[in-house]
Amino acid sequence: MNKIALYFKESYYELVEKVTWPTWVQLQQSTVIVLVATVIITAMVWAMDFSSNQLLKLIYSLFK
Repeated sequence: MNKIALYFKESYYELVEKVTWPTWVQLQQSTVIVLVATVIITAMVWAMDFSSNQLLKLIYSLFK
């Protein structure tokens, strides 16, 4: 039981004293970067899905 208590004390100390937390501005900038990257990657996946769907429709229509 003593090891568990020591673990939690050390974990709390590390989170409070050793971790460098981002400022509010840094957090907002990182969030915007993640959102923009998500939108770009989503658009790329959508474009690839749409184009492959159209290509397959064309190929299937040739064999009807």
